[in-house]
Amino acid sequence: MSSSALFSRARAKWLLLLAAIVAALVFAWYQFSGSAAPAPMSHRMAFGAPAVVRVVPVQRAALDVQIKSIGTVTPLNTVVVQSRVNGVLERVVFTEGAVVEQGELLAEVDPLPYKAQLEQAEGQLQQSRATLENARADLTLYETLWEQDSIARQQLSDQRAMVNELLGTVRANQAAVDDARLQLSWTRITAPLAGRLGLRKVDQGNLVTGSEAEGIVSITQMQPIAVNFTVPEVDVPTLRRSFLGSGPLKVEVLDRNDQQVIATGELTTLDNQIDTATGTLRVRGQFANEDEALFPNQFVNVRLRLSTLQDVLTIPADAVQFGSSRTYVYVVEGTQAFVREVTLGPSADGKVAVTDGLKQGEQVVLEGLDRLRDGKEVVIPDANGEVARPPQTAQAAPGERRRPGAGTGERRGPPPAN
Repeated sequence: MSSSALFSRARAKWLLLLAAIVAALVFAWYQFSGSAAPAPMSHRMAFGAPAVVRVVPVQRAALDVQIKSIGTVTPLNTVVVQSRVNGVLERVVFTEGAVVEQGELLAEVDPLPYKAQLEQAEGQLQQSRATLENARADLTLYETLWEQDSIARQQLSDQRAMVNELLGTVRANQAAVDDARLQLSWTRITAPLAGRLGLRKVDQGNLVTGSEAEGIVSITQMQPIAVNFTVPEVDVPTLRRSFLGSGPLKVEVLDRNDQQVIATGELTTLDNQIDTATGTLRVRGQFANEDEALFPNQFVNVRLRLSTLQDVLTIPADAVQFGSSRTYVYVVEGTQAFVREVTLGPSADGKVAVTDGLKQGEQVVLEGLDRLRDGKEVVIPDANGEVARPPQTAQAAPGERRRPGAGTGERRGPPPAN
């Protein structure tokens, strides 16, 4: 036998052995997987089981028509205190962050140069007044001599002109005195309004001028204070009607979580045009801010109350479902939940008014909506959160064989004779 024939026979034996090993492995895997127990029935979801839901009744109540927005706390007045004269800052008497009253002294510029200017102006004024008095005495004398025909008319006219000229000089010198006195008063830098001080911009001993943009310190009015916010264009007609009504509109400022009311004020101003870029109208509310809960440039949540609807049907806003072409809720009737289309009105504080589709006292599904469909069986937990289960059919005890018809009310006759 040739070597090629021997090689072919050995190759065929190895292939048969490999196929047998693969077949044995496949058989063992099949036996192992087939012996695994099926998943217990308790881990399977019962198909068609009733859905557990929580319901709330449709109620009649008063509902506030409100607009919610985000606003910015804005002071009514803010001023940068600057020196109105040039000089060395001789004293700084304020404390950073303190509350000051209007007219309270804040700092003082070296007054000596301005005192000297005042004295110089007062000296010139005194000199011009003395000259004027002398000229007036001469004028009186000339008028007497003119009546006696002792002097020429031209001499009397010149003297009158001199008196008028000296009157102008006295007025100019008086103005110089007033200006010097004003410059001296400006060396005392006082608060132009009541408010809270910021951080000091210039230290004592520095040269200050009236052209410094940063100034010495800033004052921000804290009481009262304003909040600027925007109202959507679609709500502007309703807002204007309410604003022009009989009473002021209430504005509430809430914390960042939109839960707690920080301050309460009134709407005071509407802007004169709608912003075309955002489609909103800027408005302003004013707050007393006695506790200084509102801080300038703070972002806050704003709630503007336009009016109050009395005796309207209300449901929680979370119970409303929005479809592609309808708005609906699930209403429980008996043990089933049915879809009910509704027409909604204004909403506020998690409640929404229903103008059509519901009646007072009907039960609306609030929780468990994701498991519902029209006509779905439902169960409602009690006050303790427990769900009443339907009664179960009694099961036979272990080892006991149940007779046919037992427990079903079926009458059975005597056993047949052998």
